[in-house]
Amino acid sequence: MSSKFKGKSADRPDITRAALDPEQSTVHSKMDLVSKTLFAPFSNKKKDSSRILTDLAPVIMTPRMMTTAATVSSRSRGSLGASASGGSRLDFATLGRAPMRLTLGTRRITSRDLQIVEATDELLDAEIPEAEGIASDVSLLRGFNATVPSSEKNRTRRKQMRNVETPRIGLKKLGMSARGMMMEDEEERSEDDVVVVSRLDERGKRKGKRRGRESLSAAKALGKDELRRQTQEILLDKENLHVRRSLIDSEITEINNKIKALDSIREGLEQDLLKLHEDELELDDELGGVQERIEFEEAAFRQSDNTKTAPALHAAPSRRRRGPVFLPSEHDELPPGVAFMTLESHLTPIAALDFSEPYGTLVSASQEDSQPRIWDLMTGSEIGRLRGHRGAVKCIQVEDNLCLTGAEDGSVRLWDLRLVDEDDWERDGLANVAEEDESNAYDEELVEKPNGIRSNEPCEAGTADQTGPCIRLLEGHSKAVTALYFEDECLVTGASDKTLRQWDLATGQCVMTMDILWAISHPQPTIPGNGIPNHLFPSAAASAGHFAVPTPPSADGSWDMYEDFVGGVQFWGYGLVSGSGDGAVRMWDMRTGQAHRTLMGHTGPVTCLQFDEMHIASGSLDKSIRIWDVRTGGTFETLNYDHAVTALQFDTRKVIAATGENGVKIYNRTSMQHSSLSTNGHIQPVERLRYMDRYLVSGGRDATVKIWTL
Repeated sequence: MSSKFKGKSADRPDITRAALDPEQSTVHSKMDLVSKTLFAPFSNKKKDSSRILTDLAPVIMTPRMMTTAATVSSRSRGSLGASASGGSRLDFATLGRAPMRLTLGTRRITSRDLQIVEATDELLDAEIPEAEGIASDVSLLRGFNATVPSSEKNRTRRKQMRNVETPRIGLKKLGMSARGMMMEDEEERSEDDVVVVSRLDERGKRKGKRRGRESLSAAKALGKDELRRQTQEILLDKENLHVRRSLIDSEITEINNKIKALDSIREGLEQDLLKLHEDELELDDELGGVQERIEFEEAAFRQSDNTKTAPALHAAPSRRRRGPVFLPSEHDELPPGVAFMTLESHLTPIAALDFSEPYGTLVSASQEDSQPRIWDLMTGSEIGRLRGHRGAVKCIQVEDNLCLTGAEDGSVRLWDLRLVDEDDWERDGLANVAEEDESNAYDEELVEKPNGIRSNEPCEAGTADQTGPCIRLLEGHSKAVTALYFEDECLVTGASDKTLRQWDLATGQCVMTMDILWAISHPQPTIPGNGIPNHLFPSAAASAGHFAVPTPPSADGSWDMYEDFVGGVQFWGYGLVSGSGDGAVRMWDMRTGQAHRTLMGHTGPVTCLQFDEMHIASGSLDKSIRIWDVRTGGTFETLNYDHAVTALQFDTRKVIAATGENGVKIYNRTSMQHSSLSTNGHIQPVERLRYMDRYLVSGGRDATVKIWTL
């Protein structure tokens, strides 16, 4: 009995302890279950990335983290249960309407979190991407072990193993004194911090016998096992260094990729900033156009009150008109940068063109053609021709219903396009014969006016015969008229006789003649740093005789003789600008007829120019476009091309030019980028162009006229 009771009493304490403390056994069983669950390996091993997570899981889930996770989870369930018991229903709709705080954290539930919750199933089914770079060679756990601070413990242990116990010699003090520093308690010195130096006796000999000091390494033996262990540790440290080096290299690569991404983002933002600047300039032009329109309509309203006594109303010239123009609503449906219309009727390269407004009236002339053609840009059909010149037409300007043409016969004709009758141009044969007879008759009866104007009487204003479209004939130049510009009743022409003439269109009289040869022989002071002497130009020396310069080859290899001594003229108020064959851009005072400034910089004849209040743009056979600052006389900007420049037009945002290539060149003055229009374009180099707002007309050597949308 006693033995039985002893055996039962031996087992009874465990049972009694378990019965007295049931919570402790329950806690142990739960913790064991949680530990087994958390430390269990992953079963999904489709990819190497799953293996990396499998190796990393036991390291990440430390006991402290498990305790924190269990606490947060229990509190979350408690908070949700409390909210549910309180009668308020927690669902995604409630979370979407107003951010709510869950658990003890300060982070709020956002729409992004809800998207992740809703897409949980898709995210779990998605394939984990394969690692790239160093992650493909080194596991995540290996990289973690190589970078934790404990990876240096082997090196520290080896240093401690190599330390040797020696008498203290005060090395710390020596190091401090070598740097010029003093110890905190210099007076309180211990015997261990003092270096003992033996004294010399009177004879200079040390007391006692001197011994040789043994090596420090000989005083300690490590043993084979320790040396093998250190060898393995060193190899492991080298491997860790390789892993860390690889990780740093990968971080550097990632930083470089981020820098590239940031650079691309910066470039995009800079482009957006330039776009905003372009929009600002466009708004400025639109504001200027609206103000001009207000002035025009106010003047039209005042004229309607007194129609009989009020003079004819003139709108602002199209070359100086600012802001957007009126366009059909269908124009917005056209793709930009495409030639959507082609006019084919000419037989030779286009020499001159101009139009009144987008989808208005176009007048174009070709080489060796004395009859400019009139087109309806709305339908793309030819309306008729302007007959009267006895030579090829070299320059054209169209304003509303008026058109001025200058030709090789030295004459300038003013046309009213409303008087062009389409039926008259159907009788081509008889009209040509009649015109030749009339021209021969008038050649014998040229009338010399007192002001130097030679005028054929049947086409002079004020005569009885005013049935044709030609309402004024101005003759005075002895050679081909190559450039002209008019505003209101004032006209300026430039010709190969090396003179500029100012005309009054109301009376048909020549008001002033400006001699370019006289300006060349009496040069004005040039701007320092920009002046090029006139004797450097061979064309200037030959300007007294017949002017002819070979053009540089175009993109297709073709070339020609350039004989237009005056490449372009334009005036603004009393200021006149001309570009001539000696490569000079001259500024004239129209009140005195004197050239008061000469802009030198081109090394070839000036073929085209444009002038506004602050800048002058000039193109030349030297394959460049120069934009001049009128206030300083210096070059504001220079654009270089591969071939000669034959035509240009510019505004505050862009420069459009014909540069001896099949495409139309566009230079963005804001972003300083070059582009070209070539879709459905010319098959030979472009010679002439003219644009308004988003509407461009170009003529090329292929004898075609193209209509573009910008």
